[in-house]
Amino acid sequence: MIHAIAIDDEPLPLELIKQYCARIDFISLDKSFTKVSAAREYLAENEVDLLFLDIQMPAVTGIEFYKSLRQNTMVIFTTAFSEYAIDGFNLNAVDYLLKPFSFKRFMEAVTKARSFHDFLKYKTALDRQYIYVKSDYSIVQIDINEILLLESFADYLDIHLQKDKKVRIRMPLKNIMEKLPADKFVRVHRSYIVPLQHIEKVRKKTIFVAGREIPITASYEEDFFNRFSQ
Repeated sequence: MIHAIAIDDEPLPLELIKQYCARIDFISLDKSFTKVSAAREYLAENEVDLLFLDIQMPAVTGIEFYKSLRQNTMVIFTTAFSEYAIDGFNLNAVDYLLKPFSFKRFMEAVTKARSFHDFLKYKTALDRQYIYVKSDYSIVQIDINEILLLESFADYLDIHLQKDKKVRIRMPLKNIMEKLPADKFVRVHRSYIVPLQHIEKVRKKTIFVAGREIPITASYEEDFFNRFSQ
């Protein structure tokens, strides 16, 4: 799933993007914004894969806004002015949509985004020993081999690490699962993900890891025991 937000100072283009995204099963339009300042605050606290970004806006242009971002987020620029196309592609934009754009043209753009997103996930899965998360307005590097437990509550989750370290971030558990190597981590409860390599023992439906007892709920039981037995 590609998590996206849309930014445009006019509500009508945002509504069109919302309608188009609702017709596509691999795009989740999580938020839309008419103010750049609100979008910036959201990006400071949330991971986003893709921006639908208008270029001609009153406070700051979409080009300037995208250049100011610290996270590596894909972007599809949207604008009524074709003269900005070269600037958009110079920033390695996934695509450039000239308003008004049809659903067919929109679908072409997001399909490019999906292909690039899949490539990045594949490449990362081959190479990575680390994940990067946002915590307290900073990007934190975490060694996946040091993760002992991931525990969620409300809108936050704690990443428990070796040496009694802990990193708190604002992210749903299902989103962090997408960042983790699928062969090393398993979800066992709506509030817990555990690394297979750090499981000390399993007794009935309880996992022992890092001095904690973690329950295995029925909806995750079969998957866990299949993977743990291997």
